[in-house]
Amino acid sequence: MKTQLKDMILDATQAIDIRSVTTIQSLWSGYGSLERYELTGSQWSSVIVKHVRLPELSQHPRGWNTDFSHHRKLRSYQIETAWYQRWADHSNEHCRVPKTLGLEQQENSFIMILEDLSSNGFPSLVCNANWEHITACLKWLANFHATFLGKTPEQLWPVGTYWHLATRPDELAGMEEGALKQAASVLDDRLNEAPFQTFVHGDAKLANFCFSEDGKQVAAVDFQYVGGGCGMKDVAYFISSCLNEADCERYETDLLNIYFTELTTALAVHQPQINPSDVEVAWRPMYPIAWTDFYRFLKGWSPGHWKIHAYSERIAREVIENL
Repeated sequence: MKTQLKDMILDATQAIDIRSVTTIQSLWSGYGSLERYELTGSQWSSVIVKHVRLPELSQHPRGWNTDFSHHRKLRSYQIETAWYQRWADHSNEHCRVPKTLGLEQQENSFIMILEDLSSNGFPSLVCNANWEHITACLKWLANFHATFLGKTPEQLWPVGTYWHLATRPDELAGMEEGALKQAASVLDDRLNEAPFQTFVHGDAKLANFCFSEDGKQVAAVDFQYVGGGCGMKDVAYFISSCLNEADCERYETDLLNIYFTELTTALAVHQPQINPSDVEVAWRPMYPIAWTDFYRFLKGWSPGHWKIHAYSERIAREVIENL
């Protein structure tokens, strides 16, 4: 470990020493690593360090190694740093995020020293979500969207999500010609013009949620693509990340009902001046549009992806017919 990084961690945590370091995972496309540091003599028994080191040539697993994609990822780490610096403290116990302990940004690297959620009540990652897990995540999303509804995403993505059309010209160009490709800008406009804009997490997949042992509480990580948007973008993407085709079809209405019930409760706390029914009337029709927008991205990014199935095809067909 470099002395500069060690000193930064010790200073941020007031620890006496670092007992051990464990690599949790490499970051996407070889852009660094996520590591757990076990500490001695600090109120924090351990911390997570997201250490981004920009490579000269990225190794994208799907071959998107363009200058455009590199600059998008660079911008995503700048935005994640801004999120933890400026906005993370606005979250609350109902949309829990890691506490920010230290940040450093240099020309070719970013260091984020964050609370280790696993040692502070959220030790579990889930690969196969049950109904309780899904409900907990929808509650988190509802509270996140209610908390930031009406806020201007300063220093964040003006339009959040990692698949946003303006940031994905290569994937749009890679799509086969047809009605879905032709509708891309209209889908984007509908979502961007939806009433009650809020902040979206932008990558709210199951893997980015950490659960309490009983599965009833959840916290979220990975804020590279947080920014402005309609809350349905997060909801559609989350549901797509944890349910198969048949369950997406079977439980669509039930899941949206859970989300909007939680949103009603959250708005009463965070935005009492806003009528929750008005938000639901504006947002519920955006769900299939948000689903189709993500499906549009997948068709250009990874045409063989497992999320490209009959449910997505049906939703997209119906949305395009009604545009």
